[in-house]
Amino acid sequence: MHIEPGVVTGAKLALSYATGIAAGGVALKLAAETVREQGITSFAARTLATTGLVFTFFEILPHFPVGVSEVHFILGSTLFLLFGAAPAAFGLALGLLFQGVLFEPADLPQYGMNVTTLLVPLFAIQAIATRIIARNTAYVDLRYRQALALSTTYQAGVIGWVAFWALYGSGFAMTNLVNIATFAASYALVIVIEPLADLAVLALAKSLRGVTAPGLVTPRLHNAA
Repeated sequence: MHIEPGVVTGAKLALSYATGIAAGGVALKLAAETVREQGITSFAARTLATTGLVFTFFEILPHFPVGVSEVHFILGSTLFLLFGAAPAAFGLALGLLFQGVLFEPADLPQYGMNVTTLLVPLFAIQAIATRIIARNTAYVDLRYRQALALSTTYQAGVIGWVAFWALYGSGFAMTNLVNIATFAASYALVIVIEPLADLAVLALAKSLRGVTAPGLVTPRLHNAA
């Protein structure tokens, strides 16, 4: 998703730079922990994979402008379950950056708010996962309700941040409120699809247990914590 150009402008962009830097700081902390625990090669390989996937999601999968933003199939919870929080965070940030540089330069002034909108919900699902997924459960063994909880958390976070930026930038005029509501209603449909995508991908990963090269996916995918 992208906040449309013109929604937040001028001096108000400073807040988006601040939140983007803060989100980037959290991502760097997670990356340092991942490298320490699993090695730089594994982290780099997974980051490369997530960056390519995110770029593909944004450019190839169906997406369309609605209200104050765009509806995308980001598959944030899928990336988290396959590759882990840090590679998913870096992949989302880098994929978004490459898309802006190569195809959508008009989106670059909104990069701070867009990366915040993508990363903060990712950090939220990491926190939720530790609460709803038992330590003796590998991700490939998740149930639908757990995948739904993760996906709903991510999508609700995206909707919440988009609404915040729209209200922060353009106020409470009726037209803006309608545009926000239209986006939220359209984007909520993604919640129906993404948990099914998560389970389909996890089922495929489960069938490949023992085949997938170590280091290319998060260790938690096939193993209990």
